[in-house]
Amino acid sequence: MKNRRFQFQSQLGWLSALIIPIIATSASAQTANFATLKLSPGFEPAEGITSGYTGGTYSVSAIKNRDRDKKACIGFADPTPDHILILEKYFTSLKILVNTGGSDTTLLIQGPDEETVRCGDDTGKSKDASISDRQWKEGTYKIWVGTFNPGVKLNYKLTVQQ
Repeated sequence: MKNRRFQFQSQLGWLSALIIPIIATSASAQTANFATLKLSPGFEPAEGITSGYTGGTYSVSAIKNRDRDKKACIGFADPTPDHILILEKYFTSLKILVNTGGSDTTLLIQGPDEETVRCGDDTGKSKDASISDRQWKEGTYKIWVGTFNPGVKLNYKLTVQQ
């Protein structure tokens, strides 16, 4: 009887070792280094503003080499997304801007299906990154704010505009 109990406990331990990482992975998929923004069409401008800082050495091209418009995804960030953006409804267009005061930043936004990726680099004459695009499906988006060079720490403000 003791031998059977030991076998059963061993099997439970083995099963737990498989299940716990799966649960942890799905829970961590919804975590971010900084804030989560939850927005619906008509949101107040202040609801679309958050902040954070860069400093990672993980190449964002490892997430996706090119975005849905074939634009290169460049820069270095943390492997964990900096922000989670939850769109409660469909948006016809959105603009997402990084403001460090003009430092060289990059953006990568991974859509709810994980295949739809948008990447951004310089905005006009500014080195700060932005993405302005149409057809934002309802769902959860992961946002990475990066820098052109690895390990550069910059404080930034992230703004989502309709």
